[in-house]
Amino acid sequence: MSFLKPAEQSPDAERMFDADTRAMGYLPNYTRVFAHSPAAYAAWQQLGGAVRAGMELRRYELVTLAAARALRSSYCGLAHGKVLRDRFFDAATVAAIASDHGSAGLSAQEVAVVEFAGKVAADATSVTEADVAGLRGHGLDDTEIFQVILAAAARCFFSTVLSAAGAEPDPQYAESLDAELRQALSFGG
Repeated sequence: MSFLKPAEQSPDAERMFDADTRAMGYLPNYTRVFAHSPAAYAAWQQLGGAVRAGMELRRYELVTLAAARALRSSYCGLAHGKVLRDRFFDAATVAAIASDHGSAGLSAQEVAVVEFAGKVAADATSVTEADVAGLRGHGLDDTEIFQVILAAAARCFFSTVLSAAGAEPDPQYAESLDAELRQALSFGG
């Protein structure tokens, strides 16, 4: 499940386990990892909720998948690719987005957002004023651009924690995603 030994049981960890099991229908491996610091998990949930509330779900999921790809996070790629498949696209389109978003039938604005989010996640210091101007040219205002930055940067935190802890993607993804899509969303980490 991860490189870490199970966290010691605590009332806070038990509440996390119960809440995530109710929400997901099973206990995700990431919850087991964050049981080592329930306060950090609660802070992550609050941050994640604030970031998601600031943008449309489709954009949030595209940004998150782009960041997961840049970070080589299979766990986050599978999780957010599944949301894209369940809510917005068919499996073949999600696989195309994961491998070559420029030819996946996304709008020009979405392609620009995905490219920008990937750049933020891969090397935020490489983002330039021209990159931001490019998003403005695709119709995003500065608040929307900042929301993309927030979503990509937040994914950096979560994906990095899971990867460093060795958290394996939940086996439920093998049951809910076909093999071709699982392969496309498995970025190596």
